[in-house]
Amino acid sequence: MGQTASANPADMAARREAMVANQVAGRGIRTPAILDAMTSVRREAFMPLDLREFAYDDTALLVGPGQLMPQPYLVALMIDALGLAGGETVLDVGAGSGYLAAVLARMAARVVSIERQPALCARARSVLAEEGVDNVDVVLGDAATGCPSQAPFDAILVTSGSPKPPQALLHQLKVGGRLVIPLGSNARIQELVCITREGEQDFRYSDLADVNFMPLRAAFGWSSEDLSVCTPFGEWVQRDRETSLSQRIADAALSFDSVDQMPLEGLLERIGDSRIVLLGEASHGSSEFYLARAQITRALIEQKGFSFVAIEGDWPDAAQVDHYVRHAEYPASEWTAFARFPTWMWRNEEFRGFVDWLRSHNGGLPAEQRVAFHGLDLYSLYSSIQSILEYLDEVDPETAAVARERYGCLTPYQSDPAAYSRAALNPHYHSCEESVLAMLSEIQQRHRHYAEHDGDRFLNTVQNARLVANAEEYYRTLFYGSRSAWNMRDTHMFETLENLLQHHREGSRVVVWAHNSHVGDSDATEMALRGEFNIGRLCRARYGREVYSIGFGTYSGTVAAASDWNRPMEIKQVHPALEGSIEALCHQCGVARFLLPLRQGDPMLLNGLATRHLERAIGVIYRPETERQSHYFETRLPDQFDEYVWFDETRAVTPLVTESLSGCPDTYPFGV
Repeated sequence: MGQTASANPADMAARREAMVANQVAGRGIRTPAILDAMTSVRREAFMPLDLREFAYDDTALLVGPGQLMPQPYLVALMIDALGLAGGETVLDVGAGSGYLAAVLARMAARVVSIERQPALCARARSVLAEEGVDNVDVVLGDAATGCPSQAPFDAILVTSGSPKPPQALLHQLKVGGRLVIPLGSNARIQELVCITREGEQDFRYSDLADVNFMPLRAAFGWSSEDLSVCTPFGEWVQRDRETSLSQRIADAALSFDSVDQMPLEGLLERIGDSRIVLLGEASHGSSEFYLARAQITRALIEQKGFSFVAIEGDWPDAAQVDHYVRHAEYPASEWTAFARFPTWMWRNEEFRGFVDWLRSHNGGLPAEQRVAFHGLDLYSLYSSIQSILEYLDEVDPETAAVARERYGCLTPYQSDPAAYSRAALNPHYHSCEESVLAMLSEIQQRHRHYAEHDGDRFLNTVQNARLVANAEEYYRTLFYGSRSAWNMRDTHMFETLENLLQHHREGSRVVVWAHNSHVGDSDATEMALRGEFNIGRLCRARYGREVYSIGFGTYSGTVAAASDWNRPMEIKQVHPALEGSIEALCHQCGVARFLLPLRQGDPMLLNGLATRHLERAIGVIYRPETERQSHYFETRLPDQFDEYVWFDETRAVTPLVTESLSGCPDTYPFGV
């Protein structure tokens, strides 16, 4: 659980040190003065009491109306870009809580901090004084004019977004000084830019990272029309229009009383001859989503002859399931499927029920007609290596010895692959890239020899080798930015999907189970503004109308999730959805469970839903205390999905209880 507001200072100091070590130094910012300053300044002191327990979380926090405190890493990144050596005078534009000024004050001789709101100005002065910071001058003023009476400045830092840098600030910067500011033509997404003044009229620009800051309220900021698109909670949408839109949803909804009674006949007609059906979920821990996907998938297999199922899960773990459901004759690998965090995502009663059905369905079919089961994800670095070595030991011991030597580069990081990410940040570190690519190439070159043993087993081995190569690159670049890591992961999953379509019989068709954020078209969401794309976008670009994408949503209930990565699973209450969200609209329509066709339908409804609304996404981590920042994004629903499945209230999945099922012979591949 999160730290409470009344936590003792020693506990908060320990969390502060961990934040600096993991979120700042761990991502490559090693400037000693920054690490010392962020270790010394009590971030929680600048926050409201009810948010202090989240002071050292790896996220931005809305600490007041229109007042966003950037995540710790961004604070460090911005200050690092200023290149402070000590002794400078710095202009901080947008004092806000005063936290950033306090950190700057530890590194510079003097800080001038501008704030346009009198209440915030007074609050920042008070907290800085309480914290013993005496070299910050908080000035009431407008960022558009800067602070000419105290210019020039060695460095200027602006923490609100703007379409262009203000001339006043540029010319209050000393020659050789740096200005760091979020810039962008769109109010919803910006690029963090460092501007170095190299002469009286000579400025050099360099990009640092994609960011999303609150808009700058100043004369040189975006127009009111621009700002309307980023007003919180969709306040720009008129209330009466939303009421009308909810009624249109109710009129178009195809309701059902339970998952077993879903109106699948019409859905199958709408899916038609689509070759790829993408089934989403709004969380990784809601029972109804798993049960509904199972019902839809069973119908697609039984009535439309779909060839295989692919999930947002690791390849070697899914191979264990495939071995089980297709009654494979070759020996199974020894490890237990889906045994790493988050275990409940696939080791749950709902999913196990589908797996058992698929095994039973396949039992009456010839081997070549059995429905296969595969994983698309790339987190299973070491399970994949183990699988490769087991196969090569059997069919090619000489190459197995070479593989052990090449993959040995990754051995020191097998218990914590993220440690490889940190090691790779060192410019003197020799990465494992060359070794893993060489191994992939060698296995591919031996295709004819290996395929003689078993085509499916060779597919498994070459896919594991491809996964190791992509996972090595994923972890090596993980700390350089979430955009590149996300795109790399979804590209890997899409390429795996394409390889499977080619491997299975001609005209093969696939059902994909993955989160909404992966299967909904990213071009319809704010992901596109950040330069991110996903499986849904890649599938639509390649296969067009042969893809049918189905999203899922819920308003409230319970969910199985953790509070942080590698933390225990909890059954958490899902907060009622925010006003202005798709979920709030669906709740207001008054229909508890329904299918909503989006590819075709009422033009007025589709037009209304095509206006940007918020949408909630809960993964394996759920932080209801900060869910506006952590779990909501903007979307145009009809462009994101072809169909939407709604459950007004959902309940958490039921994790498999290993103790009670121990020893049962039919529980493979879950090892329970």
